[in-house]
Amino acid sequence: MSLLRRASLPILCLGAAHIASTFAGFVAPYDYGTQDRALPLAPPSRIHFFDQQGRFHSHPFIYQRIEQPGQFLVYQELTDRAYPVRFFAGRSLGETDSSACWHLFSVDAPANISLMGTDSYGRDVFSRLVFASRISLFTGFLATCLSLLGGTVLGALAGFYGGWMDAIIMRLAELFLALPWLYLLFAVRAFLPLHISPAEAFLLVIAVIGIVGWAKPARLVRGVVLSARERRYVLACRSFGASDLYLIRRHILPQTWSVLLTQAALLIPQYILGEVTLSFLGLGIGEPVPSWGSMLASLQQYHILVSAWWMLFPGLVLIPICMSYSRLSEVLQERFAS
Repeated sequence: MSLLRRASLPILCLGAAHIASTFAGFVAPYDYGTQDRALPLAPPSRIHFFDQQGRFHSHPFIYQRIEQPGQFLVYQELTDRAYPVRFFAGRSLGETDSSACWHLFSVDAPANISLMGTDSYGRDVFSRLVFASRISLFTGFLATCLSLLGGTVLGALAGFYGGWMDAIIMRLAELFLALPWLYLLFAVRAFLPLHISPAEAFLLVIAVIGIVGWAKPARLVRGVVLSARERRYVLACRSFGASDLYLIRRHILPQTWSVLLTQAALLIPQYILGEVTLSFLGLGIGEPVPSWGSMLASLQQYHILVSAWWMLFPGLVLIPICMSYSRLSEVLQERFAS
């Protein structure tokens, strides 16, 4: 089986996740902050094709749900009217988000479609999960870019010039590698302000995660540069008067692309989990902007953990995402090793 075919499934999975996050306003039926206080911790909506009389409907539909009188968090369906699921529907009344003029699917009010149930505020978990992917996925991607940039610059300087510069950079890298990166992440984040805006928190989490993870890429890039600087064509270019910047940019850094791509596939899921952990502990992106970690934070309450199983969906989404990146890194390693 070719490497491209083996990588097709993780690429499709990651591509679908990133496309859904990019067009979250279209994929999600509601805005992440839309609340329905009449439906707190409601289970996922049941999609019907047969009505109460047993008649088949070619178009899927749902029934409006209400809380049963005298029973807390127990819901019943009102079967007197069916609400068809409308695909590629226009913007809902009262919706102000201009990016959500159209939705992939929706239902007419007063019914509420919740494919993954609702949280304690009556917010649609599926909609919040899709919007939260913007934070969690792109935090991992941008933090990886920052780590690789810092690791590439420092590793190239250490490998190309050697001497005292190499010694200082590598001793510092060994210090970062010796410390558990997750605890180091907590320590760095603890020194920074907690009460900041969601945009500032997003940039802060990216900076913290990216800065902590530069050491391993730097060591790998240094090894490649040490080998590349002794190549004959590099020595020939130097003898013709080529500058150090030209040699690094033109002849040495291009040889690090295989290492950097493989490292990116390994680091992105680690940094996604880092952001999820920070937000789960209240050190990352806070309410009302959702991230997968902040959505999982509600499971710290025992009654939600045992009675609202659908609140586990943000954690379950992490499994195929991390497995896809892991598989992609294996394929890249085999590709560049051959």
